Amino acid sequence: MNTKELIIERVKEKFSESIEEISDFRDDLCFTIKKDQIVNLGKFLKEEPDLQFIMCKDVTAIDWATRKKRFTTVYHIYSFKLNYTLRLKSNIDDDPPTIETVSAVWQSANWYERETWDMYGIKFINHPDLRRIYMPEGFEHHPLKKDFPVLGIPGSLPLPNKAD
Repeated sequence: MNTKELIIERVKEKFSESIEEISDFRDDLCFTIKKDQIVNLGKFLKEEPDLQFIMCKDVTAIDWATRKKRFTTVYHIYSFKLNYTLRLKSNIDDDPPTIETVSAVWQSANWYERETWDMYGIKFINHPDLRRIYMPEGFEHHPLKKDFPVLGIPGSLPLPNKAD
């Protein structure tokens, strides 16, 4: 059994009801899972002796703008045992968007979730320190959302004078 088959088999054994999609595009395996199971799946993938996905390499998001489930969180996790990177996704239809933090599973997710919240406005429930990283505290907007004005927030910064 190859690595992908092993991962798919183990995940399906425990989470078949929660899997929304399994994709394998350009040799990258991805599970899309119901958002209420992201922490349970993360714990399983980390603690399962045959898998050991002990490293979270990145957390980010996609703003689909016009879909009912507007946001998708994306997690890239790594297994040194398998020498394999796996992608996890969860779709979010809440307004405002929320999902449980995985920072208790992978400590490195703490920073990445803060960055994702700062840029997309996705709130990570039970995050130990969810605050701005790039934007100033009190800034009401999230620059990577599709509805963020391309030229910035009107009235917030003066536009350069072309005559200067």
